[in-house]
Amino acid sequence: MNMIVTVDNNWAIGNKGGLLVRIPNDNKALRQETAGKVVVLGRKTLETFPQGKPLAGSTNIVLSTNSNYQVKGADIVHNLEELFEELKKYNDDEVYIIGGESVYRMMLPYCDVVHVTKIDHNYEADAYFPNLDMLKEWEITAEGEEQTYFDIAYEFVKYERRART
Repeated sequence: MNMIVTVDNNWAIGNKGGLLVRIPNDNKALRQETAGKVVVLGRKTLETFPQGKPLAGSTNIVLSTNSNYQVKGADIVHNLEELFEELKKYNDDEVYIIGGESVYRMMLPYCDVVHVTKIDHNYEADAYFPNLDMLKEWEITAEGEEQTYFDIAYEFVKYERRART
């Protein structure tokens, strides 16, 4: 499985239930990478999307502990067991975990590739992604050119899990 995440210099991903920043090129990269594939996300992450709607062109699986939660255009699961049962329908390399913090932490052990947009800035934040640079089982396998959006510098970095021994 794969993950896609946008982090700042401290591996922060969000603050007060929202994203740290919106970078159009980052959003475009997410849509391109996940088009026609499966995205797994939490309810709170879905609520940060435009009009709170699922990603068009992708199969959306939303994890919510609320048994009454429903959203048009998405499959809802309520726990890890239900999620894995639903994911049996798909190839692992077609599945992308896209947030938020608790979903990332829960699913990181099951992923082998993480696509990280690294923003060269320190934001005020209350949600974080594990710092892959500090975890020996992860290594950088690709780095894109630094880009800018107004005064925000960022780059796309691909991490892969080292071979399990």
